[in-house]
Amino acid sequence: MARTELSNGLNLRDNPEKLTENGTGSSHGLDPEVNGNVVPGETQVDKYGFTGGAHAEEVPTEVLRQREAKWLEMLNSWDKWMAKRHKKVKERCQKGIPPSLRGRAWLYLSGGKVKRELNQGKFQKLDEEQGDPKWVDIIERDLHRQFPFHEMFAARGGHGQQDLFRVLKAYTLYRPDEGYCQAQAPVAAVLLMHMPAEDAFWVLVQICEKYLPGYYSAGLEAIQLDGEILYALLQQVSSVAYRHLKKQKLEPTLCMTEWFMCIFSRTLPWASVLRVWDMFLCEGVKILFKVGLVLLKCTLGSQQKLKDCQGLYETMELLRAINPEYMQESFLVHEIIELTISETKIEKEHNAQLRRWKESHGDLHCKSPPRMHGAKAIMTSEPHSKQHLKQRPAITVESPLAPKTDVNEENAATRSRKTKDEDEMKTAFPSQELINPYAPSSDPSPLFEHITLKGSKESLSSVEQDTYL
Repeated sequence: MARTELSNGLNLRDNPEKLTENGTGSSHGLDPEVNGNVVPGETQVDKYGFTGGAHAEEVPTEVLRQREAKWLEMLNSWDKWMAKRHKKVKERCQKGIPPSLRGRAWLYLSGGKVKRELNQGKFQKLDEEQGDPKWVDIIERDLHRQFPFHEMFAARGGHGQQDLFRVLKAYTLYRPDEGYCQAQAPVAAVLLMHMPAEDAFWVLVQICEKYLPGYYSAGLEAIQLDGEILYALLQQVSSVAYRHLKKQKLEPTLCMTEWFMCIFSRTLPWASVLRVWDMFLCEGVKILFKVGLVLLKCTLGSQQKLKDCQGLYETMELLRAINPEYMQESFLVHEIIELTISETKIEKEHNAQLRRWKESHGDLHCKSPPRMHGAKAIMTSEPHSKQHLKQRPAITVESPLAPKTDVNEENAATRSRKTKDEDEMKTAFPSQELINPYAPSSDPSPLFEHITLKGSKESLSSVEQDTYL
């Protein structure tokens, strides 16, 4: 059965329109949570790519360059750092990964790099397949809802939405038993803001299979279990907040499902989202629990704060509009680091909640593999070689439809001279004619026959050069 709406109220409208070339309708939503907390009507683009985004804290340039040098050193010897100096990797993730290296760091932290190397050509094969029409239709209707105020996804049918479709469709083919869940779309979109489609696909696979197994399966049993774990931990962290939520009979899934399934990408200011993701991909799901506990404690953790939310409705409204001070980057990261929640404690609560679940509901319908608590656990569990961690050089992608530049003309002239020299050599030394199987055809490549370039500033330009560090 197609899961087009989550029971937690992800509030994605049931829009029947399909994203096609002739599709009409607004590509901008009104909910600031799906737009990176931006203000509609603004035109200035912030450093994250959001139109009208709020001002973020700036790291001094000198400090940033020092961090980049340290991260480059780590990425060049990743296996040694993870094996012998994992604590230092963790500390540097807590300080924030440099923006220029964030995509590569996420790929390595998640194990997506090794997964990609072990499955060479797999994504390309999935990308070429048509996909199940049931999932394709739902995915197409969801594309324009993902961060519509981000320059990468603003253009309907633009390259951002095309790549998002490719990644999500490929996942439904990779895991046909799981299919597609709406909460995967914002997760994949965040990844695409930092890396190419193939890398984003493999990091998404790692998140779904290693970090949050069962979260996106039918029935959402895993997220319900983690909701109970969150409340059990909250009782230890803030008894005032816990008692209030129990008194109001507010089920955990009502407040935390979107938080956890979307990895807070639809909740926090963008600077905070990125810092949370840096720590999450390093340390695992405990970071999500910590963020949830911090927000609940700060919002409901004292009698003074509870004066204006005596009922269920008032409590829900307060949790939907959390005080921005509690979500501010430096404050939130400090609170997350200070809060002590271990993997052992989470697993202990998981086992306790699993026993209660079996007593009241029976066995789980979805048998998910055990989750991995962070980058080190994932790396230990997946055999790899140094070759799998070898970095690819920076890639410059040039559109084959681009007009020839001076460089292209110079190259063409060089080839012409080379051809003339070869002809002279053949005249001097006659030999049997050889057919070059790789000679360029005069017909346009069939690879690009189906591509329609969109006439908007967000779409592919005539010469698009993207460098992935």
